[in-house]
Amino acid sequence: MATQLEMAREGKITDEMKLVAEEEHIDAEVIRQRVAAGTVVICANVNHKNLRPRGVGEGLSVKVNANIGTSDSFPDIAPELKKLDVAVAAGADAVMDLSTGSELDKSRRAIIEHSTIMVGTVPMYEACVMAQNEHGAVVNMTAEDILSTVEKQAKDGADFMTIHCGVTREALNRLTAEGRRMDIVSRGGSFVTGWMLHNEQENPFYQHYDEILDICRKYDVTMSLGDSLRPGCIADASDSAQITELITLGELTQRARRAGVQVMVEGPGHMPFDQIAANMKLQKRLCHNAPFYVLGPLVTDVAPGYDHITAAIGGTLAAVSGADFLCYVTPAEHLSLPTEEDVHVGVITARIAAHAADIARGLPSAIAWDNRMAEARRNLDWEGQFAEAIDPAHARKVRAARNNGDEEGCSMCGSLCAVKIVDEYFRPKAGKCPFND
Repeated sequence: MATQLEMAREGKITDEMKLVAEEEHIDAEVIRQRVAAGTVVICANVNHKNLRPRGVGEGLSVKVNANIGTSDSFPDIAPELKKLDVAVAAGADAVMDLSTGSELDKSRRAIIEHSTIMVGTVPMYEACVMAQNEHGAVVNMTAEDILSTVEKQAKDGADFMTIHCGVTREALNRLTAEGRRMDIVSRGGSFVTGWMLHNEQENPFYQHYDEILDICRKYDVTMSLGDSLRPGCIADASDSAQITELITLGELTQRARRAGVQVMVEGPGHMPFDQIAANMKLQKRLCHNAPFYVLGPLVTDVAPGYDHITAAIGGTLAAVSGADFLCYVTPAEHLSLPTEEDVHVGVITARIAAHAADIARGLPSAIAWDNRMAEARRNLDWEGQFAEAIDPAHARKVRAARNNGDEEGCSMCGSLCAVKIVDEYFRPKAGKCPFND
C-alpha cells in the first residue's frame, strides 16, 4: 500500500487529502502538491479506522496537540480516556500517548480505538519498559526491542511517532564540551543517552533508521523526529548540542522522504523570546521546510503553575515565524500529572496561541472568525458572542455569575457601556441620546 506522500507524488488526490482540503478551505490539488513536496503531512495510519484526518504544515491552520497517558503513580487508563474526551471537546487536533504505567499495549490500543483525532506515540518509552522487564535494565535494550515496539505501535494504528534518532555521539560530545545547566530533559532523550554512554555505541534508533522507515512506510505512520537535546531552560537555548541535533534531523528528513515516509520535526522546549523567530527559520532551512512541531517554547523558567501561559507566549511567536504544530503545556507542567481541568485549560490556551498566529499568517478563516465576534459584540449579541467564543461554556459561566440576566451591557461598564453609547449615534433606534435619559 502506498503512503500519502507516494500517492501525492503520483498525482493522486486521496480521500484524506480531500477531507483536509475541505476543512482548510483550500483546493485539494494544492494539498496534494504540498504533501508531495513534504511541506504538509497528513497523519493517518491505515489502521486508525475512526480517524478524521488533519493536515499539518504549509498554509494550513496551526494545529494543537494534547499529551495524555498513564504513569507509575497513576496507571489506570480510564482517567486518561476521559482526558482524551476533554481534549477533543476543547478542540485539540491530536493527542499523544505518553504512557509509562503498566499495561502499555492496553492503554495505547484503548486510546487509538477511542480517538477520532490523530494519535502520536513514543516507542522509546515502551522499548525501555520491555528492556527492564526482559533484560533487567534500560541499558540492556536491544535493536529487536526497538523494532518490535515500533512495529507493534504502527500496527495498532499510531498516526505519528516521536523517534529519538537525532541524538548522536557527536551531539553528545558537543553537549559535554560546552556544558549545560539542565543537561537533557527529554525523557526519551535521556533513555537513549544513557544507553549510548553505557554501551559506548551510536544511537540505536539512528543505526536502525532505515528499518524503522520500512515499518512506518508499511502503515503510513508519519515520522516525528524527536528533539532529544531540546533546551530544558532558557540558558541552554540555541547551544551547539541543540543545533548539531537539528542538522542531523535535517539529514534524516531527506532520508525519510526518499523512503516514501511522511516526516515532521520537533523543536524546542525553553527559549528566550528574542531567539524564537530565528530558531524557527533555521529549522525550516535545515529541515527542508518540513512541518515543525514545538513544545511551547516556554519563554521563562520561573512560572510553575502558569506554564501554559509562558508556552502560549512563545508558541504564538513560533507559529507566526513558521511552526505548524503546537504541543500544549498545562498548568501542571513541571509539577504533576495533569487533571482533566488542566487538559482543558492547556488545550484552550494553546488554541488561543495557534489562532493568534493564524490571524498573523493571514488565514482567511481565522480572520473571518474574529470578524464575526466583533459584529456580535457591536450588536451586544451575547448568544452570538458565546457561539463564537473559543470556550463558549466558560464565557457563558463568567457572564452569568456577574451580570443580571436581562442586562444588555455588562457589569464592567454598566450604564456607561461604550458600545451602547456610540451605537445610539451611529445606529439610532429611537432618536434618543443616552446622555439625556
